[in-house]
Amino acid sequence: MSTTSTRLSSIDALRGCTVAAMLLVNDPGLEAHVYAPLEHAAWNGCTPTDLIFPFFLFIVGVSTALAFEPRLEQGVSPGLLTRQAMQRALRILLLGVAINVLEWWLIPEAHLRLPGVLQRIGLCFAGTSLFALYAQPRTWWTAIVFLLLGYWGLLWAGGSLDPWVNLVDRFDSTVFGRAVYQIDAGTGRGHDPEGLLGTLPSLATSLLGLCAGHWLRGGHARRLIGAGLAASLVALAWSHWLPFNKNLWTPSFVLWTGGLAMLALWLFHYLIDQRGWRPLGRRFGVNALAAYAGAEIMQILIPASGLQAAIESLLTARSSAQHADPRLFSLGYAIAFVALWWLIVFVMDRKRIYVRL
Repeated sequence: MSTTSTRLSSIDALRGCTVAAMLLVNDPGLEAHVYAPLEHAAWNGCTPTDLIFPFFLFIVGVSTALAFEPRLEQGVSPGLLTRQAMQRALRILLLGVAINVLEWWLIPEAHLRLPGVLQRIGLCFAGTSLFALYAQPRTWWTAIVFLLLGYWGLLWAGGSLDPWVNLVDRFDSTVFGRAVYQIDAGTGRGHDPEGLLGTLPSLATSLLGLCAGHWLRGGHARRLIGAGLAASLVALAWSHWLPFNKNLWTPSFVLWTGGLAMLALWLFHYLIDQRGWRPLGRRFGVNALAAYAGAEIMQILIPASGLQAAIESLLTARSSAQHADPRLFSLGYAIAFVALWWLIVFVMDRKRIYVRL
């Protein structure tokens, strides 16, 4: 079996393209004027934007396999790797909480939120690391099946899947109270798309990535095609009974996004690692957390400083003056925002500055 231990440019490129897409959809110039593919599905369904976070969690699993397997083969203690992984996971989680606290502190209309994207990444990285260090691939697959079917059972036992009344929202409201993403003014119930209970199927997403990384490192990249197609087809069939839903991270959504992520990984690996194509997106990929966290902080400082209102006023005035669709100007701002951060990570890469939490 081939045991690739070098860093794969395709992984950095896929991660980087995913982060760039995150910045593009998270930072429009006009929140009320966004093209439909750049918005999340209102509830059930899956838009291109809904693929972004699952792709990142999938890549977390891929990177975990590529990082830990060589070190285990070199005789590094699993205990040492566990301590390092748990410390890194905790730093990622605390960074997410700190960003949320900063928003709550600087923006008067914001309320304190405890869950978040980085918090879920930290938890999934911690769980995936434990599976990578202490379990065999057969156990990984068993865990994926158990997580998906067990979570499906929980959703079914919880009754309705509608907003605010589903089991996930009720659970997170109990755990976090009002410190969640959104509060229903009428009932006081909370909802958070990155809540705690939904982290269980999100872990399955990262475990799919762990399996994919194991195949990739072992020289079995072609398995990604069959597994990706199979997962996607099963997801489509399952969606007739359990719809795709990113907010609840439904098991059908896990298989749909995981299958597409496997196909994307194979394509990037084939074109970049095997055919020698330029690794577009690599600069974002090697500083992924720095770019995401930095962009999030910038998007807090801009409205806190009063610049957001000025930007929105300028974009609205320009679109009115030119009788143009305001969504075009909103997209233009988002592209400029991504370009700014590409310049930042470009300089960081040239100076060999890499932020590792």
